[in-house]
Amino acid sequence: MKNHPFHLVDNSPWPLTGSMGLMTMTSGTVLWFHYNEMWLMMMGTVIILLTMIQWWRDVIREATFQGMHTKKVTLGMKLGMILFIMSEVLFFTSFFWAFFHSSLSPSMEIGMQWPPTGVKTFNPMSIPMLNTMILLSSGISITWAHNALLNKNYSQTIQSMIITVMLGVYFTILQAIEYYEAPFTMADSVYGSTFFMSTGFHGIHVIVGTIFIIISTARMIKLHMSNTHHVGFEASAWYWHFVDVVWLFLYISIYWWGS
Repeated sequence: MKNHPFHLVDNSPWPLTGSMGLMTMTSGTVLWFHYNEMWLMMMGTVIILLTMIQWWRDVIREATFQGMHTKKVTLGMKLGMILFIMSEVLFFTSFFWAFFHSSLSPSMEIGMQWPPTGVKTFNPMSIPMLNTMILLSSGISITWAHNALLNKNYSQTIQSMIITVMLGVYFTILQAIEYYEAPFTMADSVYGSTFFMSTGFHGIHVIVGTIFIIISTARMIKLHMSNTHHVGFEASAWYWHFVDVVWLFLYISIYWWGS
């Protein structure tokens, strides 16, 4: 029995295995880039995936079955998610800073023009516009899910979350096609570097957000959440809206204005 509202976390091996997996994957990436050997990176990725699955399992147990996530604990989690999203905003700000630094005053090395000489850019009215519509639609569907959950309409919540996941997967497939057909590479001057770094990291965030919502959907189907206790879903919705807003800035600045 505890006589306070806070959750004192039990001893857990997952921070240790997570750090080992990250170190292994990072070292493996260096090995892959320099010697074209992927085994160490793949091993690190497997360690991280196994850590994530078991760590999330423990958190779900604490939240749903052990009653550890009291109101004060959930408030702390919400504040932690807000701080995490703020750090992500600064992360993407660095890419936008690099893009505008190079595009507003192009240097002599890239022909003093933007886009640089020889770089054929994407048509912003083709796949990028379609992806914008997809992400905006997914923002509507995740908001629908949140409102349905607050009104205890669990069937509509699950339906709208599945729609959001489908739209996220569709976005990722279209971006993969766009990358495959790209007329330039990451090695094509600062334009290629800033384009693939910013849109690539955004694509990774879409994949992470999609997994986040898939886990929340599975928990919703198992009745782990209610209209008063759904911190995991709320965090996934905040994260998804953040991904939407970043894409709008990417589309306007890099695809439309930058081309």
